[in-house]
Amino acid sequence: MTDQPNGKVTIDGREYAVSDLSQDALNQLSSMTVVDRKIGELQQQIAIYQTARNAYAQALAAALPKD
Repeated sequence: MTDQPNGKVTIDGREYAVSDLSQDALNQLSSMTVVDRKIGELQQQIAIYQTARNAYAQALAAALPKD
């Protein structure tokens, strides 16, 4: 799904005029947009946590006794 500045939206490869969508379709589109945004935020958080985990793993490896 992609929003376009010309008042159209592309869903599954088909372009639709936003003005032609029913209220139900607009509600669903709005919900999808909110969820897509939230998924993006969560993906960013996962990347941050993964980076932190990697740093902790490196610190742990450095803190372990050497043979």
